[in-house]
Amino acid sequence: MSRVRAIAVAQLRLFGRSRLAVVALVLLAMLSAIAAITGAAQASRMAADRATAQVAANTEFANQPDRHPHRMVHYGTYALRPLGPLAAFDPGVDAFAGSLIYLEGHRQNATTLGAARESSGLIRFGQLTPAFVLRVLVPLLLVFVGFAMIVAERQAGLFTLQLTHGANAGELIAGKALALAVVAGVAALPALAALGWSAAQSPAEAGIAALMALAALLWLGLWVLGITLVSARARSAQSALMALVLAWAVLVVLVPRAAAGVAALAHPLPTKAETDLIIHQELRALGDSHNPNDPHFAEFKAGLLKRYGVSRVEDLPFNFRGALSAEGERLTSQLFARHAADTAAVQMQQHRLLALVGVISPAVGFAQASMAGAATDLASHIAFLDAAEAHRYRLIQSLNGLHTYQVRGADDAARNKDPIAERQSRVSARFWADQKPFQHAGPTMADRMAGMLPGLAAMLLWAVLLSWQLVRSGRQEQS
Repeated sequence: MSRVRAIAVAQLRLFGRSRLAVVALVLLAMLSAIAAITGAAQASRMAADRATAQVAANTEFANQPDRHPHRMVHYGTYALRPLGPLAAFDPGVDAFAGSLIYLEGHRQNATTLGAARESSGLIRFGQLTPAFVLRVLVPLLLVFVGFAMIVAERQAGLFTLQLTHGANAGELIAGKALALAVVAGVAALPALAALGWSAAQSPAEAGIAALMALAALLWLGLWVLGITLVSARARSAQSALMALVLAWAVLVVLVPRAAAGVAALAHPLPTKAETDLIIHQELRALGDSHNPNDPHFAEFKAGLLKRYGVSRVEDLPFNFRGALSAEGERLTSQLFARHAADTAAVQMQQHRLLALVGVISPAVGFAQASMAGAATDLASHIAFLDAAEAHRYRLIQSLNGLHTYQVRGADDAARNKDPIAERQSRVSARFWADQKPFQHAGPTMADRMAGMLPGLAAMLLWAVLLSWQLVRSGRQEQS
């Protein structure tokens, strides 16, 4: 082991003599530090803005004056997706999925305020975040630093000379790999420091942050093993460099983007316009709660009259219009929930296909593990949508309940032509303040760790394969 360390130290000295390697490492460290600082500042500002906006939306709803409950159904409120402390490390799908939903009766709206919609198209090439630096830039630096560390010595006869002086081929390769691992650690230090700082803002996140750091180190470890392996097997430094740059382009750039396109083709998702048209057609088929002659709602009315033993809706012990609104909301919400579940199912199929691609490109595995740990992945976004819809339905049905039991039917029927009835149909403002505001804690720690497992497993598989090949190379060099 002491010999491996000595070889690593000697190799680090060689790295230090390369001005290009030193300058590249310093520039990358500066870039990583900038990404960490700007990412943390932006995430902190966005989290504060969202929390403030959510409080403002809740307060504005609660402070509405006396109104008819159905007006509050259409007035609605907002739900904003909270941003966790680790989102500064990897914002994930947040820039594209949106973070705000307008909650109102009779409709299920899509999220808005996605950064990709408000920024230039350049954001689609990747945001400058610590996760992006680790996933894309650090491996490229390692390629240019370490591509020639073994093959150049073999070409110069130095590798064979070291073997004749008692050095073991496996120890030589291990020492070279250890030196490159030190370079990888130095390059990753600012990004990992940013991850640690984010976790320090919320001590409960320390465990998941440590797992995310492990995923990052495992990802860079794959490149250390791969670069060492190629440098050991290549016939020339030029061929090693070309092979490694090609591997970086394919594994980090081409495969992830191509996989997204393949997933979209394999599991096509209807456009929003198509989905809205289908929902509109199915809503018309459900019936119109505002039409007294509609078959479904006429049957609903007959059922209520029979249950309470009366012949007119005016004789019901509650306001029939409120009950009708509640029934209409129940039916439309079931329709919305079914379509949302169908959309989420297709998206998760695409996500699972991408997870399989992680076996081909560990860059996909690292990205999915990073986003799952930061709670900025697709599953976290879908959980937010489900929570927002559940809150919307509870809120609207609570308002429909006020309409049913707090507004007299006679006043409700006459409020559009009788000012007195209109005033009497208003509900006290205290009821708005009694409504529970929207809160969403995000996925549990266990769910986030489970979401990281496929990506970690894919990277571990690659680590085993590369280590095995590197051991074989050492034995071949020794023989």
